[in-house]
Amino acid sequence: MQKYGGSSVADAEGIKRVAKRIVDAKKNGHQVVVVVSAMGDTTDELIDLAGQVSPIPSGREFDMLLTAGERISMALLAMAIKNLGHEAQSFTGSQAGVITDSVHNKARIIDVTPGRIRTALDEGNIAIVAGFQGVSQDKKDITTLGRGGSDTTAVALAAALDAEVCEIYTDVDGVFTADPRVVKKAKKIEWISFEDMLELAASGSKVLLHRCVEYARRYNIPIHVRSSFSGLQARGSATNRQGTPRWSRPSSRVSPTTPPRRRSPSSACRTSRARPRPSSAPSRTPRSTST
Repeated sequence: MQKYGGSSVADAEGIKRVAKRIVDAKKNGHQVVVVVSAMGDTTDELIDLAGQVSPIPSGREFDMLLTAGERISMALLAMAIKNLGHEAQSFTGSQAGVITDSVHNKARIIDVTPGRIRTALDEGNIAIVAGFQGVSQDKKDITTLGRGGSDTTAVALAAALDAEVCEIYTDVDGVFTADPRVVKKAKKIEWISFEDMLELAASGSKVLLHRCVEYARRYNIPIHVRSSFSGLQARGSATNRQGTPRWSRPSSRVSPTTPPRRRSPSSACRTSRARPRPSSAPSRTPRSTST
């Protein structure tokens, strides 16, 4: 599972660079599912445009508008991958089986049924999923997940698909003790537990937001944070429960404190329909394009 933020796909060159990285992963023998955010400042521009048309837009129509950004990214990325000689299929959140409650602008994921994603993978395709969005269970309306929604989408799909790891690609080389673009002496954290990462997120860290980390902890999904602008062997940051190295891949990690319980693909498919609701779903604030 890979997720690319808005800065990684901000323009055509960025999309082509990301496509090459995805194809390289496919060539290395991996089945690849990618969650993508809207390009650059697209979401902010759509929010501004909505404000010019209506000072208080309805939640339903606002969600319909904002999800357009991710749909543009997913289609362009699929085109770029096909141009490199590999098959790719793009899916909206609803097509990918991301089921949410009915709260517009800050919906919570309550189920993930990725049947179409599994079919695409079985056919040898790369699956590209629009992040930040889903479909409400009762009214079947398009919903958005709020700030950090694309990261949460990636972790939720990783859990439903029994992915080995969820890689979050951004414009920095991992999780740092401070913003490296502001604090020159900020140090990168190679390994960090979910609990410590949750504390960083609560303190204002923007690399991984609270809801994403909480979901990963609940379903025991290791997260690797890496830069999409660095080489494939560049080291990043990782989270897991143990906070200690368990993988050979050169990146830093957020990890669990207890050994993960591996699920078989068949059991993951069966349990996805009964997966409990995440315990944490903070209210949405104006969303930046880094989600």
